[in-house]
Amino acid sequence: MTLRKRFTLFTIFWLILILIFFNIFVYFYVIKITTESEEEVIATKVELMRENPRIQSGRGLNSPELLNEYYNVNEMIRIIVPTNRVVNITGSNPVLLELPAEFKPYQHTGMITKGGERILFMRVPLFEDGKVIAMLEVNRILDELDNYLQILIAALSVTTIGAILFAIFGTFWFTSRLTAPIQTLVTTMREIDRSGKLRQITISHREDSAELQQLIRAFNQMIERLDRTFARQKQFVADASHELKTPLTVISSYAGILKRWGRNDESVRDEAIEAIAKEAVRLQNLTKSMLVLAEAEQEDWLKLEMFDVVPLLDELAKMLETTFQRTIRVKALSGSVRMVGDKDKIRQLFVILLDNAIKYSKEPIDISITLIKNIVQIEVKDKGIGIPEKEIPHLFERFYRVDGARSRTTGGVGLGLSIAKRIVDLHEGKIDVFSLKDLGTTITLQFKQRK
Repeated sequence: MTLRKRFTLFTIFWLILILIFFNIFVYFYVIKITTESEEEVIATKVELMRENPRIQSGRGLNSPELLNEYYNVNEMIRIIVPTNRVVNITGSNPVLLELPAEFKPYQHTGMITKGGERILFMRVPLFEDGKVIAMLEVNRILDELDNYLQILIAALSVTTIGAILFAIFGTFWFTSRLTAPIQTLVTTMREIDRSGKLRQITISHREDSAELQQLIRAFNQMIERLDRTFARQKQFVADASHELKTPLTVISSYAGILKRWGRNDESVRDEAIEAIAKEAVRLQNLTKSMLVLAEAEQEDWLKLEMFDVVPLLDELAKMLETTFQRTIRVKALSGSVRMVGDKDKIRQLFVILLDNAIKYSKEPIDISITLIKNIVQIEVKDKGIGIPEKEIPHLFERFYRVDGARSRTTGGVGLGLSIAKRIVDLHEGKIDVFSLKDLGTTITLQFKQRK
């Protein structure tokens, strides 16, 4: 069942249910009000009759003209003595005249039904010298009131049917407008699935609800993000193919040289083996970096924990000093700076940054750690060859090299800073680069100290 039909049926069901309860309430409320009004009329008439001197004295109760002045159409007034005998009566309605006479020595008001008619009655005792001598009974048939109730029922039925019909057409029209953007989404997704080409939905400025406009915007943002992702994937594949082609070409060429001349020429053989080994290592590094980048796209790549940054960088600096025989100085205003993150990935991040600083500088490298308003700030500063200003915006692009030939000489594959940027982004951090040519480079990292 479509959303439009569900919404229409649901709306009609609840509307009918509400109208039924409302009509029942109105019907019985009108009956209650009108019945109480009729009771007040009868009560007023009874009080007037009891104030009559002849009725008060109990004399002349059987006088025919006694009750005539109080008579009204559709009423019957009678006086009944304790022997259930009617001593005086006035009225002409045959339904009322058929009512049995029954003496009651107490005041009583009620409603009975006879012959399909509702009859309202009031009975009050008449006294003489403190003794009950008779009972005054007023009966009133509510045929006019019932006629009004039938008119009310007809009016309620007509308005209910009209409201239901209006609701059906109104709901159908409203759901048509409501589901139009959703249908557009479905059509667009089917078109994307059929053609394989991503496209966005144009946001109209009609009376569409804010929620539907948000849905369309979210869809367009998703398509835009997928488009960027696919573009990056295409670029990544193209760049990876280009990067892989060079070492594979070198390996293939030297393998051919070995096959043709290397068996008898020792110098050619040694040169070929050295080149093949070097390119194989470069190929391994490139493959490893590509796998790290692929893993970094997974949502659960990080294993968050609370750790101290200062001892982590102290340990890393000592290891790299021993390995590369370079001075790396770690400065921290406090002996402990804790943060939440993936300890191994943060270590990998600084390995990448320090490795670049070691490759492109000969002076000591400084690492400073500060904590400012719950922001962990770490600076890696070298006094190397620097980076041209126009190259800085492209540093974190995959396979990008400031100087391609120099990078090949130092063994870089152009993926290290891309991995570093991904690690920073996953930690919701910020990375800035400041560099002057031949004066050095400072990379500043900022992380929120989440607890």
